[in-house]
Amino acid sequence: MNTTTKTARLAGFFYLIVIATGFFSLMYVPSKLIIWENPALTFQNISSSVQLFRLSIAGSIICYIAFTLLPLMLYQLLKDVNGNYAKLMVILALISIPISFINLQNKFSVLTIIEGTDYLKVFDVKQLQSQIMFLLSNYNKGLLIAQVFWGLWLFPFGYLVYKSGFLPKVLGIFLMLGCFGYLINVFGRTAVPHFSDYLISAYITLPATIGEIGICFWLLLVGIRHKKVN
Repeated sequence: MNTTTKTARLAGFFYLIVIATGFFSLMYVPSKLIIWENPALTFQNISSSVQLFRLSIAGSIICYIAFTLLPLMLYQLLKDVNGNYAKLMVILALISIPISFINLQNKFSVLTIIEGTDYLKVFDVKQLQSQIMFLLSNYNKGLLIAQVFWGLWLFPFGYLVYKSGFLPKVLGIFLMLGCFGYLINVFGRTAVPHFSDYLISAYITLPATIGEIGICFWLLLVGIRHKKVN
């Protein structure tokens, strides 16, 4: 196995970590614990499954570490296709990392409330429930800021995949479309009241999902074709 193929497989491995931990912390755990219209039940769910909530925080940390390494691996793989686009891809991806880590503080604050530290005893249960929902809502809003860059980096990445000649062009197209899907989702949820009630909100990030899962497994299982730059 040559160095380029090893780099491709390593990039696929990091991508798989990002996808798996991202799904666990951003989708699976919230679906089990958070009921937005019922603060009392949400408080109860997190209190009774605090270890699962802790694991979601740990999963996010692992996700962001892997996402720091992923674009560096992809840069090594794609820099010969177009150096400027490869650098832009890395920059846009890495900008999201400090945003994501800082935003994670909201979940740590939820954990502080759930643990029932002595100085929080001045608040009654309903106040604590409200604070938790406030922090979880803040966390979701912070994710929207990170999503700007989760989307933007996909365009140069998709372009590089499309032009590479050794990765499937169709995945490059899905990745570029995914960029616009993320951005529409961010601006929709920011500017349009009750955007999540619209049917489009459930499918707008689908191209990104297809492109990212597709390129992840292609890199991991197939590697690259005979490398040629268009």
